[in-house]
Amino acid sequence: MSGKTDQSKYLDHVTAPLGKRVAIPKLSLPVLLLLIAGALLLFSAVGAATGNHSLTSAGQIAAALGAAVPIGMAGLGGLWAERAGVVNIGLEGMMVAGTFAGAWTGYLVNPWVGLLAGIAAGAAGGLLHAVITVGFGVDHIVSGVGINLLIPGICLYINRIYFPDYVSAGAGASQSPPTNSLPSITIPGLSSGLASIEKHHWFLVSDIAGVIGGLVTNLSVVTLLAAALLVASYFLLWRTTFGLRLRSCGENPIAAESLGVNVYKYKYIAVIASGGFAGLGGAYLSMVASNVFRDGQTGGRGFIGLAAMIFGNWMPGGLAVGAGLFGFTDSLQLRDPGSVHVLLLVVAIVMTLLAAWHGYRRKLVPAAVSLAAAVGLFVWYAASDAVPRPLIVTTPYVITLVVLALSAQRLRPPKADGQIYRKGQGK
Repeated sequence: MSGKTDQSKYLDHVTAPLGKRVAIPKLSLPVLLLLIAGALLLFSAVGAATGNHSLTSAGQIAAALGAAVPIGMAGLGGLWAERAGVVNIGLEGMMVAGTFAGAWTGYLVNPWVGLLAGIAAGAAGGLLHAVITVGFGVDHIVSGVGINLLIPGICLYINRIYFPDYVSAGAGASQSPPTNSLPSITIPGLSSGLASIEKHHWFLVSDIAGVIGGLVTNLSVVTLLAAALLVASYFLLWRTTFGLRLRSCGENPIAAESLGVNVYKYKYIAVIASGGFAGLGGAYLSMVASNVFRDGQTGGRGFIGLAAMIFGNWMPGGLAVGAGLFGFTDSLQLRDPGSVHVLLLVVAIVMTLLAAWHGYRRKLVPAAVSLAAAVGLFVWYAASDAVPRPLIVTTPYVITLVVLALSAQRLRPPKADGQIYRKGQGK
C-alpha cells in the first residue's frame, strides 16, 4: 500500500504538469505563539521606557480588531476567488455594495436583515464578476476595475434618489439615514477585572490584560461571525473534497477537467462567495463601525484585504495575521496620535533585530539596509515629539507596501491564477 489518501493522489495528478515547486515554509502554531510573545515583550519594554502604554491598551486592541474585520473579510473573498483561479480586484466595489445595502435595508427593515442584504449585495457583485470573467472570458483586472467604478456610482445615485428629504436636511448627499446597531457581547466580570489589572501598568502582566480585555469587551456578533468564517473556510477548502476540487481549478483547470471536475461551476461558486465575504465586510463598516452609509466609507480596505491575503500566502491563517497587522496600524490613526510616535521606536528595534539576523546569516546587503532603516527611525524618534497628521493617515498604506516587499520572496500564488479558462482547451 502506498499510504496516500485519495485526496493526495488527486492533488498529485492535478499538479503533476506544473513542474517542480520550491517548498514554502509554513508558519507553525508554536512559531506564531513565540512571535506573539516576543511582540508583547517588546511592547511592554517600550511602554515601560516611554511611559506610553497605548499600544497594548484594551481600547487599542478593540479598535484594531474592529478595523481588522472588514480587511479580513475582503481578504477572505480574494482568497476564495484566487484559489479557484480568478483574480478579484473588484472587492472594493463589492464592499461598497455591502455598505449601502446593509445600511439601507437595516434602516428600512432591521439590522439583521440588513446584514443579510449586505452579504447578498456583495454576492451579486461577485456574480457579475464571475459572468464577465468566467462566462465571457474578459480579463480579470479589467472586470475588477469596471466593478470598482460602477457599483459606488450606482449606490451613491440610488442614495440621492431615495433619501432626498434626508439629504436636504443637511446630512449631505453622500450619507444615508442612520440604522440600528447590531448587538455586541461583553463579559462583565472578566472585562472589569482585566481593566483593573491594566491600570497598574505592571510589566507584561498589564499588557496581557489589556490585550485580552480588548478581545472580550464590546465584541460585535459580526466579529464572531467573521472569525468563524475564517476557520470554516480553512476546513472547507483544505479538508474536504469540495475544497480540493475548487483549489485544483486554480492550480491546473485543464487537469481538473480531465478528472471530471466542472471547472466553471467551482469558479462561479468561488467568485460569488468571494463577493459575499466582501459584502459582509462592507456591512460591518456601515452597521457596526458606524450606523450610516457614506460615500468613500471603505477607504481602500478592499485593496488592503488583497494585500493581507498575499501576505498570508493565500492561506486563511496567514490572512488572519495580515488582517490583524493592517487593522492595528489602521486603528492607530483613530486613537492617540502619540502611539504612532512610539511605534517608530518599536519598528526601529525590530529593524535592528532583523539586521542582526541577516548579519548572522551573512546576508550583508539586507543587513546593511535594515540597519540603515533602523538608524533613520531612531533618529526620527529622538528628533521629534509627534508624527505629522498626514503621515499618520498614510501609515496603514505604507505598512502594506513594506510588508509586501519583505514577504515577496516566500509567496507562491495558485499556478493558474488570473488565467482565462475555456472548456476543452487542453485537447
